[in-house]
Amino acid sequence: MSALPQTHRPVVADTLAAWQAREDELRPLRQRAGLGRPEQFAGRTGMQIFEAMLRGEIPVPPISETLDFSLVEAEPGRVQFQGRPRFNHYNPLGSVHGGWIATLLDSAVACAVHTLLPAGKTYTTLELKVNYVKALTDGVPLVRAIGEIIYSGGRIGTSQGRLVGPDGTLFAHATTTCIVLDAR
Repeated sequence: MSALPQTHRPVVADTLAAWQAREDELRPLRQRAGLGRPEQFAGRTGMQIFEAMLRGEIPVPPISETLDFSLVEAEPGRVQFQGRPRFNHYNPLGSVHGGWIATLLDSAVACAVHTLLPAGKTYTTLELKVNYVKALTDGVPLVRAIGEIIYSGGRIGTSQGRLVGPDGTLFAHATTTCIVLDAR
């Protein structure tokens, strides 16, 4: 961050502090990771499911603990996940593995579609396209995967996402197509 102009550094510090505070606030939820029971999802819209997760009523998925990332924000058509790049996410080339980045982006873009689903519907990803534009290392303290809806219909949903650092650096971007299904 030393290459940033002096006027930009306080903004980055403020952003990083806000992201860290949100992580600290949600940390107790990650300690109760698990699988939600079918009755916890039944009768809820996609948005209601995310609101329940953020309140701790539905456990966060175990992958959040395994890969060190969390759902941090959800609103209709827009979701944010936050991750902490770690050395144990590295590939042989000395940077964070593209699979870790793709997983964060996949979570954000697919969940953006999920937030708009009515009760009784679910989805699955049909296609995920990721563009890697800058290497990510554990020198970046936190990143955010921000997913935003492009289209939401009765059978198909599409969305786009970006993986950014607290200084706004873009590391990767993605698009997805999801198919909407009846929940079982």
